[in-house]
Amino acid sequence: MERVGVGLLGHGTVGSGVSKLLRESAEEIQLATGKDVYLRRVCELPGYTHPDLDPALVTDSFQDILEDEQIAIVVELIGGISPALEYQIAALQAGKHVVTANKQLLSQHGAALFEAAQASRAHLRFEASAVGAVPVIKVLRESLVAAEVKGVAGIVNGTTNYVLSAMTDTGAAYEDVLKQAQQLGYAEADPTDDVTGKDAAAKMAILASIAFHSRVTLADVEHEGITSITAADILHAKAFGYVIKLLGVAKLIDGAVNVRVYPAFLPKEHPLASVTGAYNAVFLESDSFDEIMLMGPGAGSVPTASAVVGDIISIVNTMPGGFVQNCTCYKTLPFLPHEQVMSSFYLRLQAVDKPGVLGRIAAVFGEEGVSIRSVVQTGRGDSAELVMVLHPAPEAAVKRAVERLVELDEVLGSPSLIRVEGEDTEAR
Repeated sequence: MERVGVGLLGHGTVGSGVSKLLRESAEEIQLATGKDVYLRRVCELPGYTHPDLDPALVTDSFQDILEDEQIAIVVELIGGISPALEYQIAALQAGKHVVTANKQLLSQHGAALFEAAQASRAHLRFEASAVGAVPVIKVLRESLVAAEVKGVAGIVNGTTNYVLSAMTDTGAAYEDVLKQAQQLGYAEADPTDDVTGKDAAAKMAILASIAFHSRVTLADVEHEGITSITAADILHAKAFGYVIKLLGVAKLIDGAVNVRVYPAFLPKEHPLASVTGAYNAVFLESDSFDEIMLMGPGAGSVPTASAVVGDIISIVNTMPGGFVQNCTCYKTLPFLPHEQVMSSFYLRLQAVDKPGVLGRIAAVFGEEGVSIRSVVQTGRGDSAELVMVLHPAPEAAVKRAVERLVELDEVLGSPSLIRVEGEDTEAR
């Protein structure tokens, strides 16, 4: 039986999961591929040991991986930009296939990696870089390659989904739930990339590039996080029949691309609204198939390792060559400015409670061409809380109106403005 050696860069949480799966599922992998796929070498820090790893397999030199003729596939799980970028390009240039879970690297340097892969006719696979065990990349690159996807909306960060789900269930404040998430291991000690939306933005850059066949980088994705979401916003969402989710949203509008990450109100009946805890889901739209949703665990050693091993098996089954070695970004579509996107919004603000104030606020929206769909006013002594849901309008108009409201003497503090998704096609 032909043997296919795997060189593993990094034996941490995910890397150890990959080596375990290759060992424990060896028979199933042989049946699926007709080849003996085995762990040949592991590149780790000097002196690294692991109870499940033969010390003879460990090296602290990437050159040992690169120069080993028995290694056909290099799996990069060290993360970060450098030296991961240099290692991947060197492996591809040497004709070795590469599997990676490195979303930040792909979202910033994907073009260079695919150029190296195409030049040497090596495969570059990255299923685990976007939504963990959810096979959305494979579906987009293979099953839906000719489907003309026009929209990708996803819950692509498990940490923020856990935090927002817990806030919804318990009514607790953001800071308290985040601390709990860190204690339970759902959030990192430094959760900045997760809670600011940067992690989700990198994933959406990858998914949008594949879905629309046009290059989208991390720098093209404007992102907002969940740090400003309050228990009051959660309560109002419930009252209006919504839940709050951090969404990655990629849209193809009149031939132009718009990709962003932001918290949004979703109707409770929307399929993404029921995705709770640390689970992820991606909602795809196309005139060809209408709507498809894929859901599953988005993080963790076993789900991510499973996606990595799936990529290894896919490479083995298509060696040599195959269309999926290509980037598929054969178009260069323009980007639609965020200000021109039609969106509906939820707005919460504090105002002086006296006659005529609501009329002044409504007049500002009217002058900017923004229509109010519903409004709830609750008096609180000398002030009142106004909660509104706006009809779809160009985002620039909504932002101008809110800026004008802040300047009014009757408006107190900073308003809370959150998009509403999943209702009108225009708003999506």
